[in-house]
Amino acid sequence: MSAALSALPGALVISLDFELHWGVRDIHPAEGSYRQVLLAARDLIPELLRLFAEFEVAATWATVGFLFATSREEIERFSPRVRPAYADPVLDPYSEPVGRDEGEDPIHYAPSLIRAIQATPGQEVATHTLSHYYCLEAGQTKEAFRADLQAARAIASKRGVDLRSVVFPRNQYNPAYDEVLISSGITCYRGNQRGWMYRESTGEMAITRGKRTGRMLDSYLKLSGDTATPWSQVRQPNGLANVPASAFLRRYRPRLRRFEPLRLARIRGSMRRAARAKRIYHLWSHPHTFGVRVEENLRFLRRVLEEFSVCRERYGMRSLSMADVERQVAGVLDHGHGASTTAPAAARPLQLS
Repeated sequence: MSAALSALPGALVISLDFELHWGVRDIHPAEGSYRQVLLAARDLIPELLRLFAEFEVAATWATVGFLFATSREEIERFSPRVRPAYADPVLDPYSEPVGRDEGEDPIHYAPSLIRAIQATPGQEVATHTLSHYYCLEAGQTKEAFRADLQAARAIASKRGVDLRSVVFPRNQYNPAYDEVLISSGITCYRGNQRGWMYRESTGEMAITRGKRTGRMLDSYLKLSGDTATPWSQVRQPNGLANVPASAFLRRYRPRLRRFEPLRLARIRGSMRRAARAKRIYHLWSHPHTFGVRVEENLRFLRRVLEEFSVCRERYGMRSLSMADVERQVAGVLDHGHGASTTAPAAARPLQLS
């Protein structure tokens, strides 16, 4: 079947960690200056959906489960009995004060935005765990992770979402929890990008200055090399699909504006090489990453998608969600189907009102 996998065309995968304040609550207080960035991210999401629809691009939205809730009572109702007992109490999301609903507290609830994502062709609603669960922090356990994931599936199911893919908060992948994913119906996860600067870390502040510098430079220079993934490496021995990150889509920084051509060239070159080699190029980011200098960030993303359009036309590259990648591999390995020559039906454009 390896020959059949090699016949699959190259693919662009985009995943977005949709978390709002739940993803930064241990760093930025809810009423601090970062609140405006999170509110801007809310306004940006419809713009992202329009852009994806215009270019017929799929994306995986890894969504914190609490964002599905419509009220404080619903958060409480879906919260599991078994919870992580983090050694650092600052990490405990259950201590976070929340308002009554989305209207009163738009940085802790987002059911209206999730509905917009669901309504846009090609978009996958995935999980970022229920509570932005940290799988490598001291005090958490496999039992607590299982309870969190089951609760995430339950609240998503109430909104008509069958979760298939997971992105681990802070990229804290824990291989000991693979069996929890499998037993919970998760078939796909985003593995970490290759390179010493992307190895798992515990605690946001535990990422060393060297790693931070390495990650920043890698966005402009080819430090980690080409990190596109061969189709043959997606299926893991236990059956899970690993769709590793290839690059992080950073925000525009005015002080580095003279280096923007390098940043764009880094992505364009990597994407084009992936298209030629028939590999998977996986870009990831957060909506709130674009919450500062929104216009410049959207302009940059448009240029990235324009490059994808060239790769689609010249090399047959496709736009796939994480779940689409898993389905493609399963179609070949489990059912003997060859490479599909058509894009997913859900990838047709949609005009948003």
